[in-house]
Amino acid sequence: MDEKNKNHTKWMKRAIFLASLGKNTTSPNPRVGAVILDKNGNLISEGFHFKAGMPHAEAMAFSNLKKDAKGGSIYINLEPCCHQGKTPPCVDKIISSGIKEVYISIQDPDKRVSGKGIKLLKEAGIQVHLGLCKKESLNLNKDFIHRNITKKAFGVLKWAMSIDGRIGLKNGKSKWITNKESRSLVHSFRSEFDAIIIGGNTLRKDNPLLSTRGLKNPEPLRVVFTKSLDLPLGSNLWNCNKAKTLVIYDSSTANESYLKRIPKCVEVERVSSDNPELIAKILAKRGFNKVLWECGPKLATAAIKSNCIQEIITFIAPKILGGANSMNPLGDFEFEEMHEIIKLTDSQVGLIGDDICVKGSFKD
Repeated sequence: MDEKNKNHTKWMKRAIFLASLGKNTTSPNPRVGAVILDKNGNLISEGFHFKAGMPHAEAMAFSNLKKDAKGGSIYINLEPCCHQGKTPPCVDKIISSGIKEVYISIQDPDKRVSGKGIKLLKEAGIQVHLGLCKKESLNLNKDFIHRNITKKAFGVLKWAMSIDGRIGLKNGKSKWITNKESRSLVHSFRSEFDAIIIGGNTLRKDNPLLSTRGLKNPEPLRVVFTKSLDLPLGSNLWNCNKAKTLVIYDSSTANESYLKRIPKCVEVERVSSDNPELIAKILAKRGFNKVLWECGPKLATAAIKSNCIQEIITFIAPKILGGANSMNPLGDFEFEEMHEIIKLTDSQVGLIGDDICVKGSFKD
């Protein structure tokens, strides 16, 4: 790579880093950073998008300008918007600034923007360079891209188990399989998500809080999917002071007389079947880019079969629980040949105290 290209890569990586500062706060928007150089190649401003409704990265960078940007260049990890939303179009700001070159890492998958922003820049006589640091930019906004392309929220499935593959004793008790460090890390992981999903069985057995313990404000939406609506009268999720709760139920099997058990502060939505894909679509429509599935074996298996899961996080404790196969983290996929199995990619393994944490991705 020659010196000139190294310099371009340097500034795009800076834009990507800036974008990452909005890691847990931008939904339904993407993570975007912008770097502006003057006509001599000197840094004169930068910015990033922090939260929906607040200035976009380009707007922040222009408001932070130390000198005239005319004749200069801007580096952005995502195609600038060209539509009026909660904030004005960023393309207009770039054109009116007199900037001559725009470096864009990837095209925006949002149909309101996709390719249109680039076209407007070119029509204004601005040189547009596309594709710099593409892999890094795709990874940074993979959840936003997934939601826009599939119309489903990007799903991560998490479970904790013993070294013999059990998520609890045969009597259902499971507190605690993993150590304190792992459980604390789970609270931190949750802050990366817009919603956390469990099934009715998990609610009845564990009565979880499903919170980040104050690491994120507002807390992720807590979602309960139930086929029966036979949910307990008392539940930690019925307290909506610190976090909101949504109950989604299958109208084809649920007894709707149980709706009166659910407090008024809890939102309720009905779906026509027990297909988890309907949950992923509902949450995507609400603008949720990334959701965490902390559900039991039946719902977890159904979610994988419905392509609702893109990544997994598994905590493995050096303990042997024994017991029945029903306490496995997943159900039967009915594979008969090894070529049918699900193989994870981009696997990462780490130690959390004496626990093992494994992360992996599903192939697209």
